Amino acid sequence: MIIQKAQLNELEEIMRMYNSCVSGMIKNNIDQWDETYPNSDVIYEDIKLGSFYVCKIDHKIVGGVNIDQLQDTTYLKVNWKDNSDSFLVVHRLGVNQEYWNNGIGKFFMEFAENLVRKKNLKSIRLDTYSGNPKAMNFYRKLGYEELGTIDLKPNKDKYHCFEKIIK
Repeated sequence: MIIQKAQLNELEEIMRMYNSCVSGMIKNNIDQWDETYPNSDVIYEDIKLGSFYVCKIDHKIVGGVNIDQLQDTTYLKVNWKDNSDSFLVVHRLGVNQEYWNNGIGKFFMEFAENLVRKKNLKSIRLDTYSGNPKAMNFYRKLGYEELGTIDLKPNKDKYHCFEKIIK
């Protein structure tokens, strides 16, 4: 299992991975994502900015995540423990449903935490959908603290914001 920066020529394979992930979420009654998001335009921009990473097993893309310092303006309402600008934000963490429960999500989060250390930053921020209890429990088990809720999409439940101080 390796994590590396995604390349533009991998966009189609990345979108197949997301389609599988979304399909699995829908089967599990999690309506966080759908056919409109994450979409190829968003992922294309992530790749162009150099902030999108893929996890590969035997040269096959099985997961993806965007890690950068960009946060939604709604994040400004959250009372973060690290109130500096010394953080990374995890977005769009997804895994092909055939590879769920194989430690890929944890591998991505360890990778993100190591990026914080390499860049000499302090923390990681992220949000996850309140209708996705599996994801919320996943982040809690990894030591992320829930610090508040935000509204990201109209007509959707709240999103819970999590943070972990790395150093």
